[in-house]
Amino acid sequence: MKKKILFGITSLTLGGAERVLVDLCNRLASDYEITVFTIYDGGELKKQLNSKIKIISLYNKPSNEYNKFEHIKISLKLLLSTKIEDNYDVRVAFLEGPVTRLFSKKSKAKKIAWIHSDIAQIFGNDFKSKIKKKFDKKIYKKYDKIVFVSEESKKDFNKVYGKEFNEIVIRNYIDYNNVIEKSKENVNIPYNEKDINLVSVCRLVQPKAIDRFINIHAKLEKDGIHSKVYIIGDGPLRYSLQKQIDKLGETESFYLLGAKENPYPYIKKADYFCLLSYFEGYGMSLEEAKILNKTIITTDTAARECVTNYENSVLLKNTEKEIYLGLKKILAGDNIKNKKETNENKINIDNYEEIIEKVKSIF
Repeated sequence: MKKKILFGITSLTLGGAERVLVDLCNRLASDYEITVFTIYDGGELKKQLNSKIKIISLYNKPSNEYNKFEHIKISLKLLLSTKIEDNYDVRVAFLEGPVTRLFSKKSKAKKIAWIHSDIAQIFGNDFKSKIKKKFDKKIYKKYDKIVFVSEESKKDFNKVYGKEFNEIVIRNYIDYNNVIEKSKENVNIPYNEKDINLVSVCRLVQPKAIDRFINIHAKLEKDGIHSKVYIIGDGPLRYSLQKQIDKLGETESFYLLGAKENPYPYIKKADYFCLLSYFEGYGMSLEEAKILNKTIITTDTAARECVTNYENSVLLKNTEKEIYLGLKKILAGDNIKNKKETNENKINIDNYEEIIEKVKSIF
């Protein structure tokens, strides 16, 4: 009889952890009876789940259809009164926050929590943050195992909560064949071959540092170092970031394209893939860029683990000045246009199968 596994996540909207969850569940669907639990219904990735996988949503509308007051009520209800069926062998809280707190409640199931972010960077030092740290430490102690997507995220977690947990590092699983096949889709991409085209795929949230990227790009343009930047993704900062672009006069060179269900043709046809975050847990989009053999420019965050053995990458110090100097040097000496794709970085497919075996071992 197959084990029954319940994976939980906030929603199935476009996002790094959400993509990993879909790929992972699809890969495991033949070996386990899998149910995906979401707090909010909807999301572009929902339809990408294997038909064998059952989906349960606590609320029948997407998160953005609830106002701030309703979100507070939902959070309190999740914490205090919401219960889920206790007929699973394993509960996996696949994202930090509400689902992790909900899945920690008493159950006969084995409980596993997944950490994708740099926990040390998320919290502040005010009174509210200190209370939250103490509360969440008690939550994580209820889990049988905690999974981290990088060694760095594990270290940062231990700085905040100590080393009192049963921990393991498992890299993000990606369906590499799916990435390659989808990258071939015929999409109308707004790149001009005469330009140097930079692309980034990320949520428009503070940790991704798009505000800093805009400032750096404007300075480069002013100094005569020209390129076009395309950001794929959406989020709460979109309006303020667009205002910043307009104010700096970068509307013809820095573009917010919004979320794309298939970002891979955009990555494949760009000259450089950039992830210039303030901090990262691992950086799944870097794995996708590696699969598509792109030249990667990234900042020195936990994402460095993703590009350690990837020759076609540049790691920049995580300051505005160093990113500016690094991009200036790269773009001023750009020879990508004349480079034939002969020096391909071979992705080790066995690594992805090892990830699956590691996941199975914790069930």
